[in-house]
Amino acid sequence: MVQHHWQDDARDKPYQVPDDVQDLVFRISARSIPLDHAHALSGAILKQLPWMDDEPEAGIHLIHGAESGNGWQRPQDPDTEVLHLSRRARMSLRLPKHRIEQARTLTGQILDIDGHPIAVGDARSRPLVALTTIFSRHVMTATGNDEEQFVEAVVSELCQRGITVRKLLCGREHYFRLPAVKLSVRSIMLADLDVEHSVRLQQRGLGAGRTLGCGLFLPHKGVASVSAENRR
Repeated sequence: MVQHHWQDDARDKPYQVPDDVQDLVFRISARSIPLDHAHALSGAILKQLPWMDDEPEAGIHLIHGAESGNGWQRPQDPDTEVLHLSRRARMSLRLPKHRIEQARTLTGQILDIDGHPIAVGDARSRPLVALTTIFSRHVMTATGNDEEQFVEAVVSELCQRGITVRKLLCGREHYFRLPAVKLSVRSIMLADLDVEHSVRLQQRGLGAGRTLGCGLFLPHKGVASVSAENRR
């Protein structure tokens, strides 16, 4: 009798992204919002969903319009300019799956973002994506840290979490204004990650300030456009 032994190589199977953390994407109706709206948006949402502060995997994506196009340039001065929104603008929350239905209670609410009303519409959940290049617009850094110090701190934290860093690009320092302080942040791109590491970072983020829009990663299809974003 011929004996057979056949074992599939698990590495040949496509990685299945777990659905325990997702983005909940809301339609919104708003003409404009403050350019620096991290604190105001966070406060308005946490007033409705106070449990978000106690969920380590929960975060609030800041609202972004188009970066450029047809001669239009994103405004730069938070003291004098606002961000005008198109009908395609969306508001997104990153949430553990068990909180998705509770967060849908935002639908129908009017959020006051420093005097700019946002009418919140219906929402759909969106799973995380298994891409090996991911990008965060805002990662908190110690004020005064130069680029080299920031990169060293990021690499150290990721190594402690067992995440291999192969390619990293960071952007210029900029600030969020909070009532008592200015919060220093930088954008960051990570490329050539292991797929599982990419998903883990999207699930748990990097650094602090998740409900202020910090440390939240989005998948990106290429390095070139991220490099352009970081140069702004």
